[in-house]
Amino acid sequence: MPSDKGVFPAVLLITDSGPQDRDETIYGHHPFLVLADYLTCQGIAVLRVDDRGVGESTGDFSQATSEDFASDVLAGIEYLKTCKEIDAKKIGLIGHSEGGLIAPMVAIKSSDVAFIVLMAGTGLPGEEILYLQGALISRAMGISEEDITKNRQLNEKIFSVIKEEKDKKNAEERLRQMFMEDWEKMSDEEKEKISDPEVYLNAQLQSLLTPWLKFFLTYDPKPTLSKVKCPVLAINGEKDLQVPPKENLSAIEEALKVGGNQNYTIKELPGLNHLFQTSQTGVPSEYAKIEETISPVALKIIGDWVLEQTRDK
Repeated sequence: MPSDKGVFPAVLLITDSGPQDRDETIYGHHPFLVLADYLTCQGIAVLRVDDRGVGESTGDFSQATSEDFASDVLAGIEYLKTCKEIDAKKIGLIGHSEGGLIAPMVAIKSSDVAFIVLMAGTGLPGEEILYLQGALISRAMGISEEDITKNRQLNEKIFSVIKEEKDKKNAEERLRQMFMEDWEKMSDEEKEKISDPEVYLNAQLQSLLTPWLKFFLTYDPKPTLSKVKCPVLAINGEKDLQVPPKENLSAIEEALKVGGNQNYTIKELPGLNHLFQTSQTGVPSEYAKIEETISPVALKIIGDWVLEQTRDK
């Protein structure tokens, strides 16, 4: 809450993928704490929430999809509407990465959403994002084009099993078989890196056979974005290798345009990575080494735009 007395506009922050706490703590950084502090100092109340099954939130994260997280956000909006210090007509959402995919889902379900901010939000289906992400990060790490192509072909096979198989047991069997066939073809050096194939495979299967991934692979954000009528700010770092800016921002813009949304702002921010830090390469391994949590440029763009949407006109 802002320190002075009054009735305030509010934003609810929606975290990136994976089990996140209310600060979106990552590599020693607390991006949502910094963002919340910045906005509160501007007179905007901020609601931060631990993801289901994380911190002080109950529930089972492992069985949830983005749609479930959207229902959690709707519950957050209902809570804000009960707070006497909050102006119920000025409640907005700020989503980072997967949070930027969830915010439009919520905006088309609830007329209480006054505006949304998409920080590295996605405009392409999840499967396309993962292929682009894999190639860009591998390239930046100096991996050969031949290995990048091989990796993509393997992922295409894995993803097709996940999408096709209704039965989890069948999917697991098929993925096990694929891995064992690949294991036979691996060099001794590659096998050494994996060390225990059973432990490695079980860890892989645990992350691949989740309801979340199945939903993410096939979900196309564009139809939802085209139904969003409230004001939208979509920003992305130029060096973002996880949600590539050109492809995603243009898809977001196109969908908003198709839907007839008149009030949107799209910005690619020079030199910033997926976490909106000022970065050299954009590679995820760099996140922890950067002292800055969020670039002041990104904070100012978000803060100014939110103030513009919430001031009395």
